[in-house]
Amino acid sequence: MINSVIDQLAHEGLQSDQRFTESYLHSRLQKGYGPVRLKQELRERGIAEELIEESIGILDINWMDALHSVREKKFGKALPSGYKEQAREARFLQYRGYSTDLIRRFYNNNED
Repeated sequence: MINSVIDQLAHEGLQSDQRFTESYLHSRLQKGYGPVRLKQELRERGIAEELIEESIGILDINWMDALHSVREKKFGKALPSGYKEQAREARFLQYRGYSTDLIRRFYNNNED
């Protein structure tokens, strides 16, 4: 019975995984979450992998700029002076959903 109601709502345009995905992505992007976390959260909510990839691709986000903004908001403009501080920042950025590769490139590109 539940499936038939969901099918009816989808047919009437009142339930749409695509609309939900777009809305969810915009909401979470505003809070500074990265692609790894966004994909995982959408998977947990039962969204198809194809729809996730398509929706994230449509956004056309520069993830390096997004990572920079999130890092600066949390830690300020000054880059970490030592390995321990950089590792702490990297753990925060990973928690937010940015890949290790992207984080590494960020710190390598911003070395003095």
